[in-house]
Amino acid sequence: MIGNAIHIENVTKNFGSVKALDKVSLDVNRGEIYGLLGPDGAGKTTLFRILTTLMLPDSGTAMVCGEDVVRQYRNIRRISGYMPGRFSLYPDLSVEENLKFFASLFGGKVSDNFDMIEPIYKQLSPFKTRRAANLSGGMKQKLALCCALIHKPEILFLDEPTTGVDAVSRSEFWDILSNIKGTGMPIFVSTPYMDEASRCDRISLINSGKILETGTLDDILQRNKMPLLAVRGSNNYQTLLALRKVEGIEMAFLSGEYIHVFTDGELRPDSLASINGVTEIKAITPTIEDVFIKIMGNDCK
Repeated sequence: MIGNAIHIENVTKNFGSVKALDKVSLDVNRGEIYGLLGPDGAGKTTLFRILTTLMLPDSGTAMVCGEDVVRQYRNIRRISGYMPGRFSLYPDLSVEENLKFFASLFGGKVSDNFDMIEPIYKQLSPFKTRRAANLSGGMKQKLALCCALIHKPEILFLDEPTTGVDAVSRSEFWDILSNIKGTGMPIFVSTPYMDEASRCDRISLINSGKILETGTLDDILQRNKMPLLAVRGSNNYQTLLALRKVEGIEMAFLSGEYIHVFTDGELRPDSLASINGVTEIKAITPTIEDVFIKIMGNDCK
C-alpha cells in the first residue's frame, strides 16, 4: 500500500434506503491518471466527497497518500486539490481575485506556486480582470483547475470536470491533465463520457454504487470481447423489438443510427437479413460504451 496514492477497501455509503456506494474497493497508483466512469447517479460524487473528507463512509476504509480519510482529514485537505462537478468559485470575483483567495486559504500567495499553474494561466491572463460568472464554460473550467492547484497539492481530484463544455475544450483540458501527470502528481477523475477512458492510464466502471470492472481500457475490452453487429432497419425501433426475440442474441440496443447487437458467437449474421425491415448488417469492434452497456445488462439479470 506504500505505493498507492489512494487505497479504498469495501467503502459503503447509504442515504436512507438508497445504497450510494456498495463495498467499493480500488487502488490508484502514484503518477497515474485514474478514471472513474459511470452515468449520473452511479456513486461517483459520493466517493469523491468521501475521499476529500467532505463526507464520512458508513463502513470500509479509505486512504489518501497514506492518510486515513476519517482520522487524518486535516492532512488530506492540506495535500489535496479538489475540483467539484459544479462550478464552485465566487462568480462576483475576478479571475485574479479568485486565485488570490484560494491561495490565501492555504496561507500563501499566487506567486508562491505560480509555476504550477503558469501554462494554464497563460490562457486565462487576457481575462484576469473579468468576473468568473462572465467566463465561457471552458475558461471557467481552467480557472477552477488553477484554484485547485494553486497550493501545489500532492494529489488532484476532479469530479466530472468536462461536463457541459464543448468538445474542443474537453480535449484541451485532457491535454492539460497529461502535462500535470508528467510532474508525477496522481490524478483521480470521474466522468460520464466513455470516450475519455482512452485518456486514462486505468479506469473503473461504476454503476448503482458498484464497481463493475477495473483495469486498462485494453484489458477491459479484451476481457469482455464478444461478437458485435451493427444493424440498421427501415424502422429501427420495430427492428430492435424483433431482434430481441431472436435466439442467439445476447443483447440489442440503439446506438446512433444503428442497433448494436451482441451475439453468442454461434449466430450467423446473415440469418438476421430475413427479419422484416433490416437494411444493413455489419460486424464492428465494441467500444468501451458498448462493453459498459453489456456489463450493466449482465449486472441487472
